[in-house]
Amino acid sequence: MKIRYFGHSCFKITTDSGVSIVTDPFDKTVGYPLPETDADIVISTHSHYDHNYFKAIKGNFDIINTPGEHNVKGIHIKGVNTFHDDEHGAKRGKNIVFIMDVDGIKVCHAGDLGHLLTDEMISEIKPIDILMIPVGGFFTIDDRQAVKVIDSLKPKLTIAMHFRTLAVDMPIETVDNFLKMTCGEKIQSNEIDVKKNDLEGKPKVIALNYE
Repeated sequence: MKIRYFGHSCFKITTDSGVSIVTDPFDKTVGYPLPETDADIVISTHSHYDHNYFKAIKGNFDIINTPGEHNVKGIHIKGVNTFHDDEHGAKRGKNIVFIMDVDGIKVCHAGDLGHLLTDEMISEIKPIDILMIPVGGFFTIDDRQAVKVIDSLKPKLTIAMHFRTLAVDMPIETVDNFLKMTCGEKIQSNEIDVKKNDLEGKPKVIALNYE
């Protein structure tokens, strides 16, 4: 599969057969260039402007924005209910963690997860191969909490998201400290190609460029 990063929590995952999934598209107020790309499936983890701007996406796509089991265009997708804060949604509402079966690889997008996972949530999500996780804090878990979530889910590849860059003026942290804590690597490309055998060996942590 190919994974392209547009910034914030927005990725485009393209399967080997050409089916494309876009996650959490944002509007122009976020600061990044709009993810004006086509898609077969668009996933939205919650209904905030920086995660559900479907107008930025082209094509006749299916929208997945509810928990439970979904089978769309040959892709199995599971949504697990979580919260956008550490007060059971009292501050920012609910959040859905999505797990997608792509080319024999389980890809988990954590959305705006705002708390550590319960044992029940962990059992619903695991096992996973790739984890896309917010690390910027303030609206979501921070870098330290992200490390704890990684420890609980044990992905083979972790991709950081929802952090501050030169394009974003939100009160969230950069990815730098998270990468130091995890011995992670900043990739200068906005796209990577992942095969199942690439995920063998020691788990990796990366951050992608959005340009």
